[in-house]
Formats: sequence, structure tokens, C-alpha cells
Amino acid sequence: MNPTDEKELEKKFQERIDKGEVIEPKDWMPERYRKQLIRMMSQHALSEIVGMLPEGNWITRAPSLRRKAILLAKVQDEAGHGLYIYSGTETLGISREEMVADFFKGKAKYSSIFNYPTLTWADTGSIGWLVDGAAIVNQTALAKCSYGPYARAMIRICKEENFHHKQGYEILAHLMKGTPEQRQMAQDSVNRFWWPALMMFGPHDAESPHSADLLRWKVKLYSNDTLRQRFIDRTVSQAENIGIKLPDPKLKWNEEKQHYDFGEINWEEFNNVIKGNGICNKDRMKSRKQAHDNGAWVRDAAETYAKKHEKNAVSA
Repeated sequence: MNPTDEKELEKKFQERIDKGEVIEPKDWMPERYRKQLIRMMSQHALSEIVGMLPEGNWITRAPSLRRKAILLAKVQDEAGHGLYIYSGTETLGISREEMVADFFKGKAKYSSIFNYPTLTWADTGSIGWLVDGAAIVNQTALAKCSYGPYARAMIRICKEENFHHKQGYEILAHLMKGTPEQRQMAQDSVNRFWWPALMMFGPHDAESPHSADLLRWKVKLYSNDTLRQRFIDRTVSQAENIGIKLPDPKLKWNEEKQHYDFGEINWEEFNNVIKGNGICNKDRMKSRKQAHDNGAWVRDAAETYAKKHEKNAVSA
């Protein structure tokens, strides 16, 4: 394409974005917009799939049949979320097989939070309350993003994540009414998951190589720091209501700013996890690879059935 023509198309594309129009798969879009969406959406889908592992680890050890049923339903929801977003990403011209292959090659990342272990039953509560709570803050904004398939996928996902958030909060609230050992278990879990949950929103925007473009294209509507602040402001009172102490001595209400001030995040730890050096990075990769290999016969059977069905349809 002539560079002049491409610049004109980019100008018209940005005008559509600025007007708040929704971009659909067949619409013209800059190649960088497409690639940024593929990067972001495939990582989001992968996060939902890998996110099944920390809690799936507790399904057989849940303390009651009720807890087991709820947790099983939640893990199934996460699988569905991954499939929704993978399907949406495929509208950008990339196959699911390519996205999975990128993960196994180490090219595709997923949320850093899932590289932390679930050591006790209380961790399923912390994941629901903090991790899914952080996801809701981010995903409700994505439900209004500029790319139609991504925004529409978020609508159902956000509804289900709200149930997950309430379920996790209820687990911790129940433990905080229990024995001293149960209360300590809940507090210890929050101590371990609080800071990694804040890291989920990503680095300060000035240090992010993607934020400027994503904000300009309205894929992201708010900065990482704005979303992080919103999450903190919503969560403090919830913690106070059940007697949980958030592990930040600098956490304090700022009357002038009408926000909570909070301590500095350990970005060295965040970057270390992103580079693959977290506590569970290798285990997560191993588990996903094993599941992928063990499921090869299902994919082969489905493909064989599809080809046979197609052949019969042609013959008819």
C-alpha cells in the first residue's frame, strides 16, 4: 500500500476511535493495533486457562461438598473465559494453535499472579477476593474498549467474575469468624497475595512500552495506576469489614486526594516473575504442556469427525 494512502487510513481510523466507534473484525485497522490486540487478548486468554491451576489444586481438598461444588464451578467458568477470549482473538487472523505454540515457546505471557502457590484453603478465598477483584476492575473497563469482539466477551465474563469475587470474600469472612488458627490462615493468605494482586495492573504507565498506544486507541480506557488506585480504594473497607489487615504500613486515607496512599510495589519481584523466575513459573508451564499433550487424542478425534462430516455433506 502507498504510504500516503496508509497514513490517510490511519487518520480516519483514529477519528473513528476518537468518536467512540467500535472496531469490528472486517474493518480496516493499523497492523500495530491488530498485533497489540493479539498480544493483549492472547495473554488474557492464557491467564484464564493457567488461572485454573492454583485453585484446581484444591478441588479434591475443599473442606465440604458445598465448597467443592462452588470451586469446581468456578474453575469451569475460568476455562470458559479462556475460550471466549481465544475465539475473539481468532477474529484478528491468528489461530488458537499459533497462540498455544507461542506460549510453549515462551513468547506469550500470562498474569504474574498465577506464578504464586496456593498453600492453604484460605488462598482460594484470597484469589477470589483479591485476584478476581482486581480482574473485575480491569475487565469492566475492557467491556467498553474499542474492539467489538473483546468488549462483548467481557460482558459475560465480568458477570461471572463478580460471583467469583463474592465467593472468595465469603470464604475469608467465614474463616475470620472461626478459630484463631483459621483467622491466622486467612490473614497469612492475604499477606502473601496482596502485593502480587497490585502487580496485576502492570508497571507504571511511564515504564510500559504498550500503554500509550493502547490508551490512544481506547483498547485501554484508564492507566495502570488509575485502575490500581481504584482497586485499592474499593478493597480497604471490605478488608476492615471482616477484620483483615492489609499488609501495608503506609496505607492511609488521603483526605485531600480522596484516595488511599499506599507503599511502593516491589517491581524487581514483578519483573523477575515476568521473566519466568517466579515460584511456580516452571510448574505452570509443565502442567499446561502435560495437559496439552494428554489432550492430543481429543483434538485428533474432533478433527477426524469434522472431516468425515464435511465429506458426507459434500457427498449428499
